[in-house]
Amino acid sequence: MKPFRGSRVAKVVAASFAVVALSATAACSSDDSSDGSASESVAAPEGSFPGTAASGEPVKIGLINNEGGQAISMPENRESAEAVVQYANENLGGIGGRPIELVICKQGEDANQARDCANKMVEAKVSAVLMTSSGQGNSMVPIITGAGIPYVSAAGQASSELTTDGAFMWTAGLPGALTSMAKYSANQGMKNVTAYVIDVPAATAGVQAMGAPAFQAAGVNLKVVPIPPGTPDATPQVSAGLGDNPDGVVVIGESTLCTSVFKALGTVSTTAEKMTIQPCSDPAVVEAVGNQNLNGTKVFTASVINADDPETQLYKAIMAKYAPDTDIEGFAIIGYQGMLGLVRATESVQGTDTSPAALTAAIKSAKDVVLPAGYGLKFTCDGKAMPGMVSVCGSGGIVETFENGELVDPQLV
Repeated sequence: MKPFRGSRVAKVVAASFAVVALSATAACSSDDSSDGSASESVAAPEGSFPGTAASGEPVKIGLINNEGGQAISMPENRESAEAVVQYANENLGGIGGRPIELVICKQGEDANQARDCANKMVEAKVSAVLMTSSGQGNSMVPIITGAGIPYVSAAGQASSELTTDGAFMWTAGLPGALTSMAKYSANQGMKNVTAYVIDVPAATAGVQAMGAPAFQAAGVNLKVVPIPPGTPDATPQVSAGLGDNPDGVVVIGESTLCTSVFKALGTVSTTAEKMTIQPCSDPAVVEAVGNQNLNGTKVFTASVINADDPETQLYKAIMAKYAPDTDIEGFAIIGYQGMLGLVRATESVQGTDTSPAALTAAIKSAKDVVLPAGYGLKFTCDGKAMPGMVSVCGSGGIVETFENGELVDPQLV
């Protein structure tokens, strides 16, 4: 198995995470391919390619992707979403029996480009918009939802993505990861946890606003220690954060900060259990930090691609058939999860009405939708998954454990 690949996200954007980027979201893969691309010999779960082809007038679905910018470019997101569209059109009857036609707009994490893409979707009269992962949600959500078009993503970062009627986030992203960490900490009997967080507003404010209450509700005290982006040696901050002898430590940032903090944790004396999010499983981090300093670290996510469950196998099979050259261990899982989540959430749509209103109604009425590559997680978009975040559809999470450079033993939290 190989760790998560492909950290090309800009530091400021990665700090706030769709963990998935959130997020977020890939883990490690049991694929034997040296470049992380899908193997053509992947066995699909029985019945997953039924051959129910879509027909008739296409349904236009918008796809906005981080691609082509100087600081960020994630073409894997688009490629995996395109693979899902081909799969759905050939096997699931598209949406409402009609083929999905993507209207694609690429933006390089620039507010003006993001607004241009949002306006393009309105002008194209799409029935829904999938945003893969972006820190520019506040520039897009008002335009798209204001036109009555549902805005969907695997996980949101911006406040508007989490709190706007007409926006739907299949998972809870960073808030979900923090909630899962809080639950895990409480279950382990922890009383005090220190969080080392990249010092940018989206991250520090997010952890204070969402993480601290979650930990407090779980009976655990959370201390936040901000660390400036690009800090080469975080030993002073790490040492200061260990002054109260915490039971656990959390690391939230991009690969450079992860490397700095985990290196420092390896040089100080502490028995605190280590917790982190997906970007810290980047191979560059593993190589720089060393297995001995990462072994036992818990990684919180909303997707798994290193297990033998049907959802993992379906992900590999779809990518092998429709995007065999795409790295399945990197950001591809984000576009895949977002697009197949939309297809599944709109399964109730039938006949000729595939309007934005019809898709919105279908998403709101769908219950316990299986999250693609979610290791058993499900989502329901009734506005009740996360208090105060009406757009979030799922609150569950997954924790995996670092062992000898691999992520193993996924567990639902």
